[in-house]
Amino acid sequence: MTLTVAIQMDHIKSIKIAGDTGFALLLEAQRRGHRVLHYTPDRLSLRDGAVVAMAETIEVRDREGDHFTLGTPERVDLSGVDAVLMRQDPPFDLAYITATHFLERIHPKTLVVNDPAHVRNAPEKIFVTHFPHLMPPTLISRDRQEIEEFRREHGDVVMKPLYGHGGASVFKVGREDPNFGSLYDLFANLFREPWVIQRFLPKITEGDKRIILIDGEAAGAINRVPAANDIRSNMVRGGAAKPTDLTPREREICETIGPDLKRMGLILVGIDVIDGNLTEINVTAPTGIRAIKRLGGPDLAVNVWDVIESKVGR
Repeated sequence: MTLTVAIQMDHIKSIKIAGDTGFALLLEAQRRGHRVLHYTPDRLSLRDGAVVAMAETIEVRDREGDHFTLGTPERVDLSGVDAVLMRQDPPFDLAYITATHFLERIHPKTLVVNDPAHVRNAPEKIFVTHFPHLMPPTLISRDRQEIEEFRREHGDVVMKPLYGHGGASVFKVGREDPNFGSLYDLFANLFREPWVIQRFLPKITEGDKRIILIDGEAAGAINRVPAANDIRSNMVRGGAAKPTDLTPREREICETIGPDLKRMGLILVGIDVIDGNLTEINVTAPTGIRAIKRLGGPDLAVNVWDVIESKVGR
């Protein structure tokens, strides 16, 4: 089966291919002989009711600094392609939400991965709260009294922006931390939305496990260990990826949330688990596939394309 596939992503020249899951998907699509079109979100348009993009064909190579060749841009009606991969990085802002509205017009006739309506309706730090029994105690609020009461009950907490990504602006706040007032003022000035306050999990020093689920099934994982003197395990913040296996508790988490992910058309999902606690469900542009393969695990891009081809072929 030869498909025509479009990938909506940050420009291919800007990515770091060693850790980019979108690039792994491009390599596998090319290996299978699919025709792949590349466009950036700012070139997506709604033209007289049609969803179009100024896109170019792309060839990729697994060579840093010489990893792509683009063809000549052309206007493409996306209702005429077989699948669209929505792979641009957050922020999950109004531009991102607008793109989901556009792509919703063509899905499922054109398969969009992940389902754009459910991406829009499943913000990563809110969607996870549908499973409170799997999570650490969590508050989403900007009300100071609520936050103070939560701190009194749980002691050390982590504060982070509701729509943040990549470990940006994540802080640990101690029970009697004299910086709390200043940090509260800073967040109140920077963010119009509520923010996330979670009980601090001391075993973060042992790692934050990224588990990849494909069509609702656990497929692979890495353990991301924070750098010294940091609570953030994100690899873009200095976290180190280590090979890992799933514990019974982690399998329970995956088996609990997997049916909902599959029902919602969330084909490629990355969840974060610290010490048996589910902290995030990442549905926008989850990463980890290349690191899993590099550390001796399976090439999960193969699994993703197997699912895509099976759904397009129905």
